[in-house]
Amino acid sequence: MEPDICPSRIDPFTVRSHALTNLVQKAAGRASVVWRRRVERARLAPLYARNDHDLDLERHRLEALAWLKRAQDAGTDRGVSYGVPFGGDFDVSYPETTGYICQTFVEQEELTGDAELLERAIAMADWEIAIQMPMGAVMGGKFNLQPTPAVFNTGMVLLGWAALIHRTGEERFKAAARRAGDWLVSIQEPDGTWVRGHSHFAAPGSTLYNVKAAWGLCEAGFALGEERYINAALRNAEHCLARQRPNGWLPDCCLSDPQAPLLHTLAYAMQGLLGIGQRTNRGDLVAGARLLADAEIGAMRADGFLPGRQREDFSAAVDWCCLTGSAQTSAVWSDLHARFGDEKYRTAVRRVNRYLMARHDIRNPDPRLRGGVAGSWPVWGDYGRLQILNWATKYLVDALTREQLMAP
Repeated sequence: MEPDICPSRIDPFTVRSHALTNLVQKAAGRASVVWRRRVERARLAPLYARNDHDLDLERHRLEALAWLKRAQDAGTDRGVSYGVPFGGDFDVSYPETTGYICQTFVEQEELTGDAELLERAIAMADWEIAIQMPMGAVMGGKFNLQPTPAVFNTGMVLLGWAALIHRTGEERFKAAARRAGDWLVSIQEPDGTWVRGHSHFAAPGSTLYNVKAAWGLCEAGFALGEERYINAALRNAEHCLARQRPNGWLPDCCLSDPQAPLLHTLAYAMQGLLGIGQRTNRGDLVAGARLLADAEIGAMRADGFLPGRQREDFSAAVDWCCLTGSAQTSAVWSDLHARFGDEKYRTAVRRVNRYLMARHDIRNPDPRLRGGVAGSWPVWGDYGRLQILNWATKYLVDALTREQLMAP
């Protein structure tokens, strides 16, 4: 039998020794992680190069599109690979972003007449139908065989299906979009929010950026002639607008840190408000997007750097740039220039796009990296650290295309 041990008989020296041992072990663990990250950074960061001199819009657009094509061709399905870790190979397909890459490919085909882009968009949309969940939702996360539904991802794929409904009129895209739209409406709260059906990859409660998903529902409403989808999207946009602060800030708008959200998710909200506002001719929604977009102009440095995470006064919370969010913001500024003609938007677009192009490696000998866009700059920043991301690359295509279309 073990001896009876009570607190009064425990040696205080032993307690202190155990506590000290635990502290030392934790400190050693943290130091090991820091050391490994430094070694990884030193080994992998040089694989992707900056170039401040080759800033041709068309060349950068074409190289980004070429990377997206390679990312679609890399796997065994017709989705688009999530991305490429530096030093690694193409990852599995990503349903969420394949949905809005599909939208971009439709837009690019309409602008250029390149029939291959439409063929690729149709293949993406058909793949999304093949993996659509029985209730109509799109799965969260990368493609997997144990899917869980995700409100945001469903809205993103609706953007692609809606674009193809307008372009082709195919019944299978209409049927898939209707199933997805019905599911989104069925789980929406009376105030327009979604508190059910969130991806388990997202932070609970930090979902104001779902207004971008509402934009997908709105586009499906127009494509299908479904007024209830449009009204549901407007309810969500109105909820988002009601929470906007006088300086343009949108709270609870991040995947992981609502107090210092990513520019990426703030830009999602901008895009959603602007997209729904323009589609429904709601000037108040457009004004909300414009208020936030103007604040981002104030946050941008002279060289085009935008902080990757920001505080509620739009000051920098980190010293790295989220290239994805910068490209999204550029596209919003271009759309506002097209609507209002204000030269400050053209100036902002040119500045941020040059920052992006200087950090877009289009000379890389590795086709897995060449033309793709990294998650952060420097590339070891915390968002998409040391990775090419398919959605960052898609948004660069959108940003550069919009600058090219700007009226002189």
